[in-house]
Amino acid sequence: MQGVPTITAGRLELSLSLFLPWQKLVHYVVVDAFTETVFKGNPAAVCFLEEDEEKDVEWLQAVAREFNISITCFLARVAASGTEDSSPRFRLRWFTPISELNLCGHGTLAATHALITSGKVDSDTIQYVTLSGTLTAKRVSEIETGFFIELVFPVAPISESDSESASSLSRVFDGASIVEVKKTAKDDLLVISSGKAVEDLQPQFDKIRSCAGRGIIITGLAQPDSGFDYVNRFFSPKLGVNEDHVCGSANCFLAPYWSKKLRKNDFVVYAASPRGGVVNVCLDEQNQRVTLRGKALTVMTGSILV
Repeated sequence: MQGVPTITAGRLELSLSLFLPWQKLVHYVVVDAFTETVFKGNPAAVCFLEEDEEKDVEWLQAVAREFNISITCFLARVAASGTEDSSPRFRLRWFTPISELNLCGHGTLAATHALITSGKVDSDTIQYVTLSGTLTAKRVSEIETGFFIELVFPVAPISESDSESASSLSRVFDGASIVEVKKTAKDDLLVISSGKAVEDLQPQFDKIRSCAGRGIIITGLAQPDSGFDYVNRFFSPKLGVNEDHVCGSANCFLAPYWSKKLRKNDFVVYAASPRGGVVNVCLDEQNQRVTLRGKALTVMTGSILV
């Protein structure tokens, strides 16, 4: 039997341009964020739009729905304004399969990795214009381990304890011991438990979907000798993402919480999802900022027919 002919991504793109000369292509990469291992961490699709290009929201959402992973990012370079800051600026938007977000940590890390490794920027610092204001990302080189990416995000407030929700959430999590429950500024429930309970949890997404709020993040002290300070997981089936495998932005409220408990401002955090991931976190109390540091790698490249 004759084998099926294969075609590389580059040849496929060339073939498309030959047979569909009127068809515009939007190039993309898929990046695994907060990991050094392929198919671990949190995946994000990063789509490169033309400078200052505006796409219809329905089209952006349709693309995100087609990828059907935790986040799809859209990047468009912002024309230079002549200011003293010469860092390249990009408009950045994040979409889950069903909605747009106003902040996403792993998506921002993935976008930064994509820009740096593709050669689209020649600067170690990138500015992003987003729904949460202007965010900064920075490449930090390491002699032996390649480079990290640092993101600077604003601290997010959390409310006082919600004792009434503790018993109902314990039933949602099959009797897991719950120390306290709080609510975040994003209308997520923050559940404090033990590190082992977080790691062993078998989520029932129908039960989680029925809970109040946008999603549920559960956190606890890391187990002794693990090398981590605290662990967490984030469930958001209402956003079309049953489990967000490494939620970087969750540390915008987790870092202040654990800073008070542990009396320190620097943390190594483990996202205890099935894919796993590591986030290095630093809380700047004076400026009310959280720095997230992580690694990423590209696992896929391609083009979308527009």
